[in-house]
Amino acid sequence: MSNYTNGDTTGVEGKAPLIKRNLQEIIGEDRMNEILKDRDLKIYWGTATTGKPHVAYFVPMTKIADFLKAGCEVTILFADLHAYLDNMKAPWELLELRTQYYEQAIKAMLQSIGVPLEKLKFVKGSDYQFTKEFTKDVYRLMSMVTEHDAKKAGAEVVKQVDHPLISSLLYPGLQALDEEYLKVDAQFGGVDQRKIFTFAEKYLPQLGYTKRIHLMNPMVPGLTGGKMSASEEDSKIDLLDTQATVKKKLKKAFCEPGNKEENGVLAFVHHVIFSVFKDEDFVVERNPNNGGNVSYKDYESLEKDFTELKLHPGDLKIAVEKYLNRLLEPIRKTFEDPKLKKLAATAYPVLGKNASTKGGKVNTDDEISPVRLDLRVGKITDVQMHPDADSLYVSQVDVGDEAGPRTIISGLAKLIPADDLIGRLVVVLCNLKPAKMRGIESRGMILCASVEEPRQVEPLQVPLDSNPGDKVYVEGYDIPSIQPDEQLNPKKKIWEKLQADLKTSPDCIAEWQNNPVVTRRGKVVCKSLKRAPIK
Repeated sequence: MSNYTNGDTTGVEGKAPLIKRNLQEIIGEDRMNEILKDRDLKIYWGTATTGKPHVAYFVPMTKIADFLKAGCEVTILFADLHAYLDNMKAPWELLELRTQYYEQAIKAMLQSIGVPLEKLKFVKGSDYQFTKEFTKDVYRLMSMVTEHDAKKAGAEVVKQVDHPLISSLLYPGLQALDEEYLKVDAQFGGVDQRKIFTFAEKYLPQLGYTKRIHLMNPMVPGLTGGKMSASEEDSKIDLLDTQATVKKKLKKAFCEPGNKEENGVLAFVHHVIFSVFKDEDFVVERNPNNGGNVSYKDYESLEKDFTELKLHPGDLKIAVEKYLNRLLEPIRKTFEDPKLKKLAATAYPVLGKNASTKGGKVNTDDEISPVRLDLRVGKITDVQMHPDADSLYVSQVDVGDEAGPRTIISGLAKLIPADDLIGRLVVVLCNLKPAKMRGIESRGMILCASVEEPRQVEPLQVPLDSNPGDKVYVEGYDIPSIQPDEQLNPKKKIWEKLQADLKTSPDCIAEWQNNPVVTRRGKVVCKSLKRAPIK
């Protein structure tokens, strides 16, 4: 793998080719060459902190490496406010968490390809975009820009809707002002940013600011053809995807024999693999019956063989899988840190296909997610036998309701003595539809770990300093803007579907899909049952 440190490049002749390498377009190349005669170029690359960064982000990362080797001063902008303004792709309450995730992910990517972080400057947009000076310039710009120009500028970047919010129209203006407030000579981005770049060239001089240089990368097609998108799962490979997931996604990727158009696999080889692994040949391992292994020193030779049907897509995909896992493995290891695991889970809670961010908050409709459950700490204040069932207890449980304790019926009568339950803190599912059991209405469920043979049941335990009514939730699924369902619809079997993934860990910790069940005071556990279903 390459070691991206400053080389012997000097002057325009040495530095310009590195800066220009693999770019699709430059606006202001003459200005760039003039600056390079006197000093190093100051460049910034910005990324809106919306969906998770994916492998296509290696394309700008390799260019950032080129810029550093050419002696450029490089700033990476985490554009948090842009993420919110773009049709609120990042809800306000998740904005800071996603910015933290982006910073950790981008740094891990750069380290994966050998880029020295100490040569980079990292900036968060909101650190200066709330200042009096910046706000004043936003208002000045708003007085100049027409709705038509603002909408046109963001057409390729900002999500387009029939009735755009004013926030989405502000997006191009803020990005233009970033160039001035970051004090750079050039902005680097994908060619999909071109209209925003020309917008900046038009309006910054009207504010009395210098016109900047714009450096544009080609857009790498997604695995399904078209743009690789963080919001389309099948179009991209996530940085934390397992080796098995990488294999599965590459196997399904569009890579038609001989067709180099909209081919995300070929594009990744071109713009990432040959840039990062430029000190070694690209090796395609093949069965001797299919011609044996073949090595490529340059992308052009590989593309020629592919278009002439001398290189089969299946063989190419297997080779790409090997190199891609070499890039991703250091990132996976970085995110094995429990703190980063938690950050990923809380910044990107898995809410399902019907989740939205209407009004700047995360909302749910029918997706099956733990946020739908109203789980609380309950204190059992009284236990009596059911008058018509010798296996049922009728308990009074304080779950923090103003109306007082709830009546909850449980099948614990032949399993746990009543005296062992009175005064005990438990976990209660509070939003099941009330149900009559042998003539008495039950308004909740006490959650227990249980095994069938031999029959054992243990109520879940919460931290001892918990209070009745304290919220219980799955770590990573505690989102202030989402309230649990007032009552779970039994016809949709939401509880049944979620319960299938609730179980205890080998350490007796309650988990849902390997994510701990917790309160604000700590983890929920059971006494001794390991890998046991919770119900």
